[in-house]
Amino acid sequence: MTTDPADATVTPTEDAHQQLPADIAGLSYETARDQLVEVVRRLESGQGGLEDSITLWERGEMLARRCQQWLDGARERLEEAVAERRDTEDSER
Repeated sequence: MTTDPADATVTPTEDAHQQLPADIAGLSYETARDQLVEVVRRLESGQGGLEDSITLWERGEMLARRCQQWLDGARERLEEAVAERRDTEDSER
């Protein structure tokens, strides 16, 4: 079973603007990454007006934040698994 980091509650130290829109918060890591790559490609092409570029940039920032949530969640799960293994090994000694 995969744990979705978006399901985690927001801690008091996070500001309200850290919340992601539902369409981004529900994305898998791979989907968010692929969409971010597309946003970067479109921005680098230089096509579109200023307003479109700003909108794309803002979406890219949110997609990057979503990817970071997944990576942070994966790191935490790995750290917990390593700590659990160490505890098990220590208790067996």
